[in-house]
Amino acid sequence: MRREDLTDSTCGIAQSLGVVGDWQSLLIVREAAAGVTRFEGFARELGLSRRALTERLGSLVEHGVLEKVPYSARPPRHDYRLTPSGEGLLPVLLALQEWGTRFVMGDGTLSGALGDGDLARVRGLEGARVPDVSLTAHDGSTVQLVDPDRWTALFFFPGAYAPGTHGYPPRWGEVPGTAGCTLECLTYGRRHAALADAGARVLGVSTQHPEQQAAFAAHAELPYLLASDQDGLAASALRLPVFRAGGADRLKRVTLLVDTAGVVRHVQAPVVDPAQSVDDVLEVVRELSSARA
Repeated sequence: MRREDLTDSTCGIAQSLGVVGDWQSLLIVREAAAGVTRFEGFARELGLSRRALTERLGSLVEHGVLEKVPYSARPPRHDYRLTPSGEGLLPVLLALQEWGTRFVMGDGTLSGALGDGDLARVRGLEGARVPDVSLTAHDGSTVQLVDPDRWTALFFFPGAYAPGTHGYPPRWGEVPGTAGCTLECLTYGRRHAALADAGARVLGVSTQHPEQQAAFAAHAELPYLLASDQDGLAASALRLPVFRAGGADRLKRVTLLVDTAGVVRHVQAPVVDPAQSVDDVLEVVRELSSARA
């Protein structure tokens, strides 16, 4: 069904499907979120015919999901980049990913633990380049996933809340994979100086609001930044595994060690022991950074 056939509809779902109602368009948005911007890149990643890809890119541009940014005048060539409207679709992609993982590839059980599909996807990030993503940190600053001067111990976690605040949803502790966030964050705090001496910064990312992260960071006296991925920018860019609990998407626990060029040099998944995992990351940082020295 084409969008022009829905002009009398007052349903936002129907109107949205008129713009991105086919799987090819949604996967184009997925690849754009992951940093693919050029025609040949989309064609390579998705295996679409040139005609089909041209039609769908044109439609997404027409409806304001993508914008064309010229990078060559002769011959004319363009990058295709997500607009703010396009970025608004990222939570939809996360919901589809969570639903597919849980109900299509899984048995419907709610879990914050990594499944086989999750593991294959995140382990495939080793050697990949981290897309240029900016997030809001708990102190209100803007932080990048990549630091050009230092390695980054980039750990993603479901959520950690200060005592007495409204945070954890009911029966949170019964969801597999959720336990250990506070311990993980505190252990990174204790190992922060050692990681800095080894040439790495620490950055923790959850989908919590920055003010929730700020309350926890103050309570735990964290010496590093927590960053909010409440809009799903990092999760969509890296195709990270998520689960839904308490009416919100939550990141499953994954740690990436990223070098100064933005390349993932080590993937830690699954994280079975949150405290030991920090020492393991420290050991890998020392090994890899000394090997490149």
